[in-house]
Amino acid sequence: MIDGWRLAIGTLTALPVRPPVRVTRRSAGQAMLSAPLAVVPLAAVAALVTWTGSTAGLGPWVCVVLALGAVQLLSRGLHLDGLADTADGLAASYDRERALDVMRRGDVGPAGVAAVGFVVLAQVAAGAQLLAAASETTGAALIGVCVVLSRVSVAVGCVRGIPTARSSGLGATVAGTVPRLPLVVELLLLTSLAALVVRTLNGTPWWSAPAATVAVLVVTAVLLGRCVRRLGGVTGDVLGAVVEVSLAAALVTVAATS
Repeated sequence: MIDGWRLAIGTLTALPVRPPVRVTRRSAGQAMLSAPLAVVPLAAVAALVTWTGSTAGLGPWVCVVLALGAVQLLSRGLHLDGLADTADGLAASYDRERALDVMRRGDVGPAGVAAVGFVVLAQVAAGAQLLAAASETTGAALIGVCVVLSRVSVAVGCVRGIPTARSSGLGATVAGTVPRLPLVVELLLLTSLAALVVRTLNGTPWWSAPAATVAVLVVTAVLLGRCVRRLGGVTGDVLGAVVEVSLAAALVTVAATS
């Protein structure tokens, strides 16, 4: 369990932590299940930055840019990199090996630039709408909740039955390591807790949290399905892509239901 926790924090955040002693299929599965909990410090920072900026008189767009920028800083921009590489790979060719080769490269093509631009813009615009319609505390808390909910997509992407696209790399290490029953339990508990938090906020219906979870699951399923068909499975880049798309979906959904 300790190795799984260390792997989750070390992989999904830039927070200092000792490396795991040994990475096994079991510890990898525990790490991916722990993804929402591992990013709670990042969500707290995002909420704090949002609240501080709002109370200081900064506009909603500026506050959200600073908050989500802090999240990217504390995750090393890893997920945005995965989004760009995945978009380039899917747009490159219908040949599986060529698409995977494009994803291995360090450069970013037009599809990757467009994907990052549209997804980040959706995140910021939805977050700004939240802040404009809610109090400083409520808006900040909702952004933090969305950051946590978006990381459920990591566990979904590693559930048993979804293959890996490569024989090596992060995707090969974690693909298919998450048992289905613990994932279902985690989804129910996390959604219930998020709904409880949202219920205490003024002007926000409690069902915003379950709606955001459903949105995360839908966009994750669509993107994973596309990647499995085109690439043969998931990679570390694909997991990063589902995180960013899921965050956008969660923010848009909460903004639309608030």
